[in-house]
Amino acid sequence: MGGSSSALKVCTDHQGGINWLSLSPDGQWLLTGSEDGTARLWSTADSQCRGHFQGHESYITFCHLENEAAFTCSADHTIRKWDVMTGQCLAVYRGHTSIVNRILVSKDYLFSGSYDRTARCWSVDKEKPIQEFRGHRNCVLTMALYSSKDLLENSEGEESEEEKLSKDFLVTGSTDCTVKVWWVSSGRCHQTLLGHTGAILCLILDAPNRELFSGSTDYTIRTWNIVTGEQLRVIKEHQGAIICLELVNRRLYSGSADRTVKCWMADTGERVWTFKAHKHSVSTLKYHAGILFTGSGDACVRAFNTKTGILQRVFRGHKLVINCIQIHNELLYTASHDGTLRIWDVRPLGKRGKRRWKKERSLQGRSAQRGSLSRLFNNKVGCMGHPEGGREQEAVELM
Repeated sequence: MGGSSSALKVCTDHQGGINWLSLSPDGQWLLTGSEDGTARLWSTADSQCRGHFQGHESYITFCHLENEAAFTCSADHTIRKWDVMTGQCLAVYRGHTSIVNRILVSKDYLFSGSYDRTARCWSVDKEKPIQEFRGHRNCVLTMALYSSKDLLENSEGEESEEEKLSKDFLVTGSTDCTVKVWWVSSGRCHQTLLGHTGAILCLILDAPNRELFSGSTDYTIRTWNIVTGEQLRVIKEHQGAIICLELVNRRLYSGSADRTVKCWMADTGERVWTFKAHKHSVSTLKYHAGILFTGSGDACVRAFNTKTGILQRVFRGHKLVINCIQIHNELLYTASHDGTLRIWDVRPLGKRGKRRWKKERSLQGRSAQRGSLSRLFNNKVGCMGHPEGGREQEAVELM
């Protein structure tokens, strides 16, 4: 437990860092967007590069993959749509006046956020924006989308596209320290959520529970009621910027510049675990089958058992920060600023976790009693937590 793994394959085709990695809905393809200004399409069946999308005039900041179309946005101020099969550029969306750093695709609509202080909505089939969202005083860094129908238990029959759009809301987070909620149909600002004192780096929505979670450089996570705009909770335990969030089964995981990941009960804000094995900022999170995968500026990916808090494996090989993680068919895909895409087998993790559940609990208890001095690779404590129903205790990385 806590051992290292070697990659099954290292893909070195890109000539610059990989900024994002997207998995198609059907799981057949992966898309990488790079500092070299190109995107590449990879088959999950054989891990071979099947497409090379060229045309941007600067680095690609983000990408999104559908089954038949790929979308990329760039520091060249544009977004592009590509045919997955032919690699042909199908559309260039122009209008932003600075770096486009995020996109969202929802059926026939494309949303983009930019350093030009605006977000925009485009028809996927047209190259001119159909809506602009103006009001932020600084860069738009992160976005989320929800529909008011997601808040209702029962839908009200068939609706036209116009009626559906009128119920959509875009949520944007900015370096101006605010979160804004916009009517998609009109571009009007519905709410401005005030409270943060630093840039908003990440947003995550739980529409059925009417909650929005925001993470900021002010070291806090805030929970909001997305209907009323009321601030429900402020979580202040991190000692660095909140870089990434992941919400699974009403447990909220937060990755921070303080080199930790923390797990919280979303309903109460109570801390469950603190994972402390990282040697640099935590840059990305991905939950899969009871395992939380974390990527860090220390160039490692780690796998933590979310029931025990134990570090089960460290994936070493990258040279620079891990920017994105995807998982499909028990394969872990990691993209780094070192320009490589690495593929790892994670099947043994689940099996090992089941076999060693009792052993881990026993070792965890003994380690806590003797002051938790066990170490792995000379790292100190792996995580700290207070499992449900028990007093706070410390779980460690084990040899």
